[in-house]
Amino acid sequence: MKTTLSQVQLDPSGAHLDEDRPAQFSLDRRGFLQTLGAGVLITVAADGASAQRRGGGGRGPAPIAARIHLGEDGSLTVLTGKVELGQGARTEVALAAAEELRIAADQLRVILADTDLVPDDGVTAGSRTTPGTIPAVRRGAAAARDVLVELAARQWQVDASTLAVTNGAVVHGPTKRRLTYAELAGTGSLDEALGRSIPDGVELTPVAEWKVLGVSTPRANARDLVTGTHQFPSDISRPGMLYGKVLRPPSFGATLASVDLAEAQALPGVTVVRDGDFLGCVAPTAFAASAALAAVAKSATWKTVPQPSSDELWEYLREHASGGRSGDGKEVRAALSSAVKSLSAEYHTAYLQHAPMEPGVGVAEWADGRLTVWVSTRGPFPVRARLAQTFGVSADQVRVIVPDSGGGFGMKSGDDVALEAAHLAKAVGRPVRVQWTRREEFTWAHFRPAALIEVRGGLDATGALVAWDFVNTNSGGSAVDTPYRVSRKRCEYRPSNSPLRQAPYRALAATANNFARESFMDELAVAAGADPLAFRLAHLDNPRLRAVLEAAAARFDWTRLKAAAKPNVGVGLSCGTEKGSYVAACAEVAVDRERGTIDVRHVCEVFECGAILNPSNLRSQVTGCILMGLGAVLREEIRFKDGRILNPRFSQYEVARFEDVPELDIHLLNRPDLDSVGAGETPIIALAPAVGNAVFHATGVRIRSLPMEGAALRKA
Repeated sequence: MKTTLSQVQLDPSGAHLDEDRPAQFSLDRRGFLQTLGAGVLITVAADGASAQRRGGGGRGPAPIAARIHLGEDGSLTVLTGKVELGQGARTEVALAAAEELRIAADQLRVILADTDLVPDDGVTAGSRTTPGTIPAVRRGAAAARDVLVELAARQWQVDASTLAVTNGAVVHGPTKRRLTYAELAGTGSLDEALGRSIPDGVELTPVAEWKVLGVSTPRANARDLVTGTHQFPSDISRPGMLYGKVLRPPSFGATLASVDLAEAQALPGVTVVRDGDFLGCVAPTAFAASAALAAVAKSATWKTVPQPSSDELWEYLREHASGGRSGDGKEVRAALSSAVKSLSAEYHTAYLQHAPMEPGVGVAEWADGRLTVWVSTRGPFPVRARLAQTFGVSADQVRVIVPDSGGGFGMKSGDDVALEAAHLAKAVGRPVRVQWTRREEFTWAHFRPAALIEVRGGLDATGALVAWDFVNTNSGGSAVDTPYRVSRKRCEYRPSNSPLRQAPYRALAATANNFARESFMDELAVAAGADPLAFRLAHLDNPRLRAVLEAAAARFDWTRLKAAAKPNVGVGLSCGTEKGSYVAACAEVAVDRERGTIDVRHVCEVFECGAILNPSNLRSQVTGCILMGLGAVLREEIRFKDGRILNPRFSQYEVARFEDVPELDIHLLNRPDLDSVGAGETPIIALAPAVGNAVFHATGVRIRSLPMEGAALRKA
């Protein structure tokens, strides 16, 4: 087996994050019940919309999206392949099932992301848990409720319409008779009744009747998190476990020319594993493994290859872009030529690290020809498939377990660290833990793609937008289209040969595309002599986007604050839509150009994602997006030269600090008339342009690059 440490280009648009794969579920009923105990398993197909999109002739059956197990003692377990990365998926799944089963959420057990127990729900990405998995969980729970009512009606020989379900029991109102779930689970006919397929038209509880959903609920495992008893992947320990470290090249693309293993092999308890370019050291302690690796590293010689630097990044991306511009550019060019006023600008967003608190970690154990891996990953089933392929075993011989992990933000594919741990464990015949250091994470994990965005726009004599040309190079196509009304437009994405390893980031490319679009809309508003809010509203037909923008401006008191701003203090706004949700933000900043600093004093953000499932968790998601976005706006950027990362630690790569946190006014716009959609990503996209537009209002200086502080501000 050979583990490749060279650069890998992933589609930054997120197209490889495929939730419509055919279902994989290898554990048979006997094995499943040995794990959960005797009872009934209810299987639910994924949301009908997904199946309809494939039109019945696509890539196989819809993925199994949820399972609910009713034990003979009445215990209820919900199972899904989704992963808890801090976004609240575990609690949301429990709330969804509890609502339909008419019980409290804490009466449910939720099992996530264990490939031996749960269905393959695809990777946890793209804000798909809420619109995809949650409806399936609700349908499964509602179907279970209906079957239990039917069984009680049959036992009592009454009409099912006279029965109600409350507090985990079926109740007959006229006679006050009551059967608990545990009592119904013990009936001999339950297996037969629940063996039927789930009806397409199973009735879900209307939003107006929600008792569990729609109510602020703390995290299901909040006590364990605060008391430190929760086991993250980095806390996993196995009997007889050893520790592994892997030799990394000194720069991207470098290959191992020679190495002397004698000194490391002479160290007590150390095993050196080499297979082609892969070389690792295993020892009884992490310290001993690091010492052995240091002995290997000092003797290694490498063959390096030329690499670009961050100083020349934008020209590099431009020169290495693939594909020409689309054919409809002629009409756009003509509209720009005939415009009374035309503008053009170029925007840049730097490479970023995802920077989760918990770096990548994997524990691997081989036993009886079967591999079990505990790993931090968004995709347990893709990792299982990769492990099976790499080691030449069937998927049934690989089990991947994902404990609730310490953040992901689009990262944590899990392949690399899982493969490394499994390779070392197989070589030594003992469980092995591999945990990346922060430097390894910042160098060898994937980066948010950098973006080069070129925009042109034209106005007619009335100040109306008549032409729009928007091209994103490298970062992706998410939110590349404009929501504004314009008669001639071209919006497109061109991939480039990235010098760094790329992967999706929170909101994918929408962070870069919204920054460029909303900043340029402000530039056009200035050219038209219009207020930025009025200019947007004049070109905005989407009622949901208008609603969040108007609400944010009103709460922020836009008109008054804009007129009352003092020197070097300014306000800005922006809005956007992505993944079916809508956001608008207003920001107030104070700028010190001499020091190159921006003090973001106040942020007002209004967010709408349909019917709200858990208000307190949604507020946390929006807050987290704003604070994460703040780091990217102010200081976060990956710098590199000669194939090396120049700032691979938090002391050099500055995420937002406590002192950066502004006054926050977050308003959640509830739409109980609309389906719920995901909320973990979209709120981040409005912050950067709102701050950038506020900097312009404060100083008259337009910053078109992220991050904005330091050299970018002083240079502007």
